[in-house]
Amino acid sequence: MSLILSGKAVVLESDGRYLHSAALALPVPQVLCLTRYVHVPFRASVPPTRRTVLQRDGFRCGYCAGQADTVDHIHPRSRGGPHEWTNVVAACARCNHHKADRLLSELGWQLLVTPTAPRGGSALLAATVRPHPSWHQYLESVA
Repeated sequence: MSLILSGKAVVLESDGRYLHSAALALPVPQVLCLTRYVHVPFRASVPPTRRTVLQRDGFRCGYCAGQADTVDHIHPRSRGGPHEWTNVVAACARCNHHKADRLLSELGWQLLVTPTAPRGGSALLAATVRPHPSWHQYLESVA
């Protein structure tokens, strides 16, 4: 709302609802258009949560390429492995249970993917926001 009031953005689409103050009523925005560049001084890094790891790996198990529904630490945390992007991979329940707290070398397994940290603001957006249906025509033109 502060971007709209300061003239930095205009409402392209609204759902018909309004936010009211004593002096004015503004439509609740669903799609905004920036009228000028707005500098974002802080870029947060995306933490390796279950959702973000599954999205990064395309919901595919890093061990068997099956449908992943959980995550696994490649070097188990019980053995001093860190909770960071390069040590976490999506896994199916079967592979995760079979691997347990063992190292890949103990099982003779190989990773099918090389885990990396996602880069850029798109990773943050993809990890935290599910696009509203009214956004699709705008997102398709950018992609």
